[in-house]
Amino acid sequence: MKIYLVGGAIRDKLLGRPVLERDWVVVGASPQALEQLGYRSVGKDFPVFLHPETQEEYALARVERKTAPGYHGFDFVYDGSVTLEEDLSRRDLTINAMAQDTASQKIIDPYHGLADLAQKKLRHITSAFQEDPVRILRVARFAARYHCLGFSVAAETYLLMTQMVQAGEVNALTPERVWKETARALLEPNPEVYFQVLRSCGALNVIFPEIDNLYGVPQVAAYHPEIDCGVHLEMVLQQAAMLSQELPVRFAALCHDLGKAQTPQSILPSHHGHEMRSKRVTLQLCQRLKIPNMLRDTAVYVAEYHGLSHKAFELKASTVLKLFEAGDCFRQAQKLAWFLLACTADSKGRLGFEQKPYGQAAYLSALFQAATQVKPAEIIAQLAEPTGLNIKNAIKKARIVEINQAMHEYKNIKI
Repeated sequence: MKIYLVGGAIRDKLLGRPVLERDWVVVGASPQALEQLGYRSVGKDFPVFLHPETQEEYALARVERKTAPGYHGFDFVYDGSVTLEEDLSRRDLTINAMAQDTASQKIIDPYHGLADLAQKKLRHITSAFQEDPVRILRVARFAARYHCLGFSVAAETYLLMTQMVQAGEVNALTPERVWKETARALLEPNPEVYFQVLRSCGALNVIFPEIDNLYGVPQVAAYHPEIDCGVHLEMVLQQAAMLSQELPVRFAALCHDLGKAQTPQSILPSHHGHEMRSKRVTLQLCQRLKIPNMLRDTAVYVAEYHGLSHKAFELKASTVLKLFEAGDCFRQAQKLAWFLLACTADSKGRLGFEQKPYGQAAYLSALFQAATQVKPAEIIAQLAEPTGLNIKNAIKKARIVEINQAMHEYKNIKI
């Protein structure tokens, strides 16, 4: 029995990146042998064991045989005869198919991952790559992660991914798996690259038609010098990644303009009313991919109201209060913070506007802080006959007074 460190831990160590988790492969052993050594079985489809002390995962060397479409259609062989090289061959990319001997510390690299690290290429190992459509998502996600280091997808891998899309393999992906990979990709340094890669191989139209449809849709050049709605979305994602590490912000940035793909041809390049269309399309996307409610609600809030944020300095106090109430911000203050970050990304995600300050965010934050000075308990105590409607109206009036005062003070300070 021999144990090897494999995969991402080796890759990231060689790239000088933090190693967040370690995976191990055991060659020449049976499930019974590991159990006798105190390892605890946790695998469902194939034997994976937790180390009795470190609780790290140890998998028996295995090979896979394709039996049906999609990523569930596999049988596994792990009878103790599978070699390390055979186990590594079933992995997706060469840079993920390296191992390290725990005894000698020697790097074992049968598929030239070291060379591809040096060349900064994301390259598949064998044609078996095409048996699992999740690998398309993984390649796109790795591209989003390592783009900042200069990595790109190898031409032959792009070709294979395109052939997989054309063969219908991507259609077998479940919503849960698509979202799992996409959520991780959105948190990478360059989330926009994930969608660029999917579009380049044709997968975006299958998985995210709402996003793919934005490309080629024009906007008014005075406000959007980049013109193309798809390009704008990429730029907004770039800005969101620079502004926040939080998934709600990045997902809201992704969805904020989805309705522009449904703008009537007769009014282009204007997009009057796109906010409500974006809300509707965002809800449809979230339902299809089973997006968590908190992410859905934030994205819908941004989609519907980002136009108001951009016009913040023109709004009446009552409209500002409506904006806060629409997001339930008095109970979920974090939601307003996410909203303003996504709106900032939207404003900066335009050609030539990247460095322009977005004063609306500070302004609306100040107005919200003023509105929170109203204490509902104190308002209720002042009412002669408190009822549900009276209480609601009294609190609303008090908040409008505070917002109005804050508006004057803010503008006086700016002057």
